[in-house]
Amino acid sequence: MILKQKLKSFLMLSLLILSNYFTSCARRETSTESRQSRLYTVLNRGKIICGVSGELPGFSFVDKTGKYSGLDVDICRAIAAALFDNPEAVEYRNLNAKERFTALQTGEIDILSRNTTWTLNRDAAVGLAFAPIVFYDGQSIMVRKNSGIKSLEDLKNKAICTQTGTTNEQNLTDQMRQRNIPYKPVVFEDVNVVFTSYAEGRCEAVTSDRSQLISRRSQLPKPEDHIILETIFSKEPLAPAVKDGDSKWEDVVTWSIYATIQAEELGINSKNIAQMATSSNPEIKRFLGREGNLGKDLGLSSDFATRIIKHVGNYGEIYERNLGSQTPLKLERGQNNLWTKGGLLYSPPFR
Repeated sequence: MILKQKLKSFLMLSLLILSNYFTSCARRETSTESRQSRLYTVLNRGKIICGVSGELPGFSFVDKTGKYSGLDVDICRAIAAALFDNPEAVEYRNLNAKERFTALQTGEIDILSRNTTWTLNRDAAVGLAFAPIVFYDGQSIMVRKNSGIKSLEDLKNKAICTQTGTTNEQNLTDQMRQRNIPYKPVVFEDVNVVFTSYAEGRCEAVTSDRSQLISRRSQLPKPEDHIILETIFSKEPLAPAVKDGDSKWEDVVTWSIYATIQAEELGINSKNIAQMATSSNPEIKRFLGREGNLGKDLGLSSDFATRIIKHVGNYGEIYERNLGSQTPLKLERGQNNLWTKGGLLYSPPFR
């Protein structure tokens, strides 16, 4: 009996030692994984490096004083707020369509926030990991009002300007081929050259995402002389992206964006956040970091969502500030509204 008890004690001690060993290994492995993550690099650097266009009003635009603004810019500011409690802890890199993916793959930037369409090829083959969609768009055509062009069929044998290395170029080719409409593609790497060429009459039409056409039209000498066709011939879900294979950094970017959407759904904005912080609603308390460990689970401060809303605002505020009725673009929310208001924006639970 004594021998059996000793053997049992020995086995229990052995299991305890093995359990502690494997737990220690798992912790070391997790610690190593954290140090290898872009999150570790960014936190030690003290700022994020964000790839943007810098040339698209409403999304990312740099003015003469060097100040950046736009929806894509505010996404970067929101992530900086979550990380550093400082939305200005961002270094912006202006990238054209051709160089944007290389900059992310080589580590030149931490995040690409540049009106980029989420596609299977880019997700699976180019090595991108997409964050939540921040703007649902579709491709269209802009022409001169006096051109008489009202449909794609009217563009037969006409010159159409577009930017190379984009889904816009590919979609146009597919549509014209499908409809058996011959046309003259005029492509450029630089988006500024694309629209300058259109403005100078080198092409009868220009194609891009509808939001970009509206944005660029506002910069033409006489915007009222140009119309955007009602035809929408593609899906363009625009989303930020990080380099694939780094789930920890991807989670931080993903849930920082979801925080702006969830805040709007909960009725929390930059003006009432101090009042909402005293709410007894358990969902709000959890979201703002007053209960639970959601921030810790991400490797962030418990109040990361509070930081984002306090400094940058919820998604509705971001949209209205950059694209809404009080801006030159005056874009209606439409499908970019919350799911509770007939739109497509939806955040998974903060739980």
